[in-house]
Amino acid sequence: MHYELDSAITYLPGIGPQRAKLLEGELGIKTWRDLLYNFPYKHIDRSRLYKISELTTEMPFVQVLGQFMSFEETGQGRKHRLTGHFWDGEMFLDVTWFHGISYIKKSVKVRKDYILFGRPGVYGGRLSVIHPDLDNPESMTLSKMSMQPYYSTTERMKKAGMTSRTLEHFTSALFSKLTWTLSETLPGYLIERLHLMPLDKALRAAHYPTTADELSAANMRLKFEELFFIQLVIMSYARKRQQERMGRRFIRVGEQFNTFYHRYLPFPLTEAQKRVIREMHTDMKSGHQMNRLLQGDVGSGKTLVALMVMLIAIDNGCQTCIMAPTEILAEQHLQTFRNFLKDMPVSVELLTGSIKGKKRAAIEAGLLNGSVDILIGTHAVIEDNVQFHDLGLVIIDEQHRFGVAQRAKLWSKSALSPHVLVMTATPIPRTLAMTLYGDLDVSVIDELPPGRKPIRTMHIYDNQPEQLYRGVIREIEAGHQVYFVYPLVKESEKLDLKNVQDEFVHLKEVFPQYKISMVHGKMKPAEKDAEMQKFVSGETQILVATTVIEVGVNVPNASVMIIQNAERFGLAQLHQLRGRVGRGAEQSYCILVSNFKLSAETRKRLQIMTETNDGFEIAEADLKLRGPGDLEGTQQSGIAFNLKLANLGRDGQLVQLARDTASFVLDADPDLRATDNALLRNHLQELKKENRDWSQIS
Repeated sequence: MHYELDSAITYLPGIGPQRAKLLEGELGIKTWRDLLYNFPYKHIDRSRLYKISELTTEMPFVQVLGQFMSFEETGQGRKHRLTGHFWDGEMFLDVTWFHGISYIKKSVKVRKDYILFGRPGVYGGRLSVIHPDLDNPESMTLSKMSMQPYYSTTERMKKAGMTSRTLEHFTSALFSKLTWTLSETLPGYLIERLHLMPLDKALRAAHYPTTADELSAANMRLKFEELFFIQLVIMSYARKRQQERMGRRFIRVGEQFNTFYHRYLPFPLTEAQKRVIREMHTDMKSGHQMNRLLQGDVGSGKTLVALMVMLIAIDNGCQTCIMAPTEILAEQHLQTFRNFLKDMPVSVELLTGSIKGKKRAAIEAGLLNGSVDILIGTHAVIEDNVQFHDLGLVIIDEQHRFGVAQRAKLWSKSALSPHVLVMTATPIPRTLAMTLYGDLDVSVIDELPPGRKPIRTMHIYDNQPEQLYRGVIREIEAGHQVYFVYPLVKESEKLDLKNVQDEFVHLKEVFPQYKISMVHGKMKPAEKDAEMQKFVSGETQILVATTVIEVGVNVPNASVMIIQNAERFGLAQLHQLRGRVGRGAEQSYCILVSNFKLSAETRKRLQIMTETNDGFEIAEADLKLRGPGDLEGTQQSGIAFNLKLANLGRDGQLVQLARDTASFVLDADPDLRATDNALLRNHLQELKKENRDWSQIS
């Protein structure tokens, strides 16, 4: 470990205090090591010089050797521009600047050789290049290299004159200081086993490769290392926890479970539901704490599975608790559980912030004396005065809605660690699950109950309201209900989007014959619940809402989901909203309404929604389009995605290789005590100093 890399960036040639402050504020670069690991976002091949006669507008970037023969300055204000006439000995090319004109006039000379580098285009009907890079062919070493690095910059940096080329000069200065071979972080047996490039060579080639193949090999080494150490931390913690946290043995599948299964089960379980129940029971009778993630698409029957696992815990003399993110969802679980259990002797209670006084005191007493078997609640269940007689199983529903500390506080309410099941209806891509929830065992319900018809999804433009309204009337007249969802609560001066409050008034005018409810996040909980209940009971036919209905609203009679300004929603959110319909036996529809001007990515997103109902397929597409940092839940997970190069959407095979390699290492040396693993042990200690406690992921 060369501690020179921890030197302040201020002392590199050309930087100084002011630039150092800007680098730290904008890119988080404080040390030589930070700059070393600030990788280019792309490289451009500069191995060839072109003649102007060869240029076309289809070319990405080109470089031409020539001279400026004259300059022409025109316009004022926004139309102010400087045009240089660049000659390569055979033809002329227009070169135009709109910014930094005074600097160009002072620094660029006529009849002096320059290497011009830029993207060919057409301006004013003539072939031109706008704001090119200019280099002196005598002193410029970059033109002799095949690959030029390009670094990300911010607007503040650009205003201060700090461009990609400036960062390249800083990096070049750093490498001129690094006259030694950089220390390895991976043991030799892994480098040999996986045919990896040595770290020193990989870091240098990641910035200044000589060929595309060398760049690819360097990136592979560096990406693997990022992913490998994440997996090594997660898996070593998971194994340690499994050894240390003994769990209760829930051996019996007894009277409550069997009575429910044989007499009260409302419909046959799917094979997927049976499989995940078996997986959970295997965990719960192992003697180790269950720590499992249950994934299931909307409508796949996770709630029924959760209840049946709770009955196993009750049969073994323990209490259970399920925590939901909203009162609406908690109340819905209460109703669902009581409907399922009917007259079975299982006590189910609800605890939310709204429940106070004598009722709350009675519930708390029942928890303490053991007479309450199942507690369903919101954040209220983690309050200090809520204590259990013997809590054996904790279930967290829509777990990404809770912070790490909140989740941990619930399962600390038992002297012996309770079994833990976390559930989500937001399908998680496999590569993300291996990283974000790598210490959890994963169960997946990948099968919908029989009799469900696939939801038909259509994308239309907002210039067809009459046709849309006719479809709404047809569905309501057939006895069904309709959702209208909007991105905003009220009108915004900055955003030209439809909002709930205005559209509620508008839809009452369009559909005077029907009753309409409205819910949004700015309403008081009691008011919101009352409006929601009107829709659930069928008193109102139309519900106008924001995304507060995204999770946990179950109205089987609702057959149409209309999402206005659908271009403003991510794939995961669109899929969750669509899951509010299709919960009954009738054909259901999801209508995505957008304006006509859409980016290519947005158009692709809406197209994916119309082509598939598979939540896992949609989640994979979302990861590729947006990256892990933007996906819902990653910020609440307790893990920071400090990935410099690896991309969980595109590097799935590397994630798997990293996980397999971490498993291989830990199988042979669980505590990394072997001499060969000293590098891994030391590097993990360094990482733990830098990162938050990854042991809190679940």
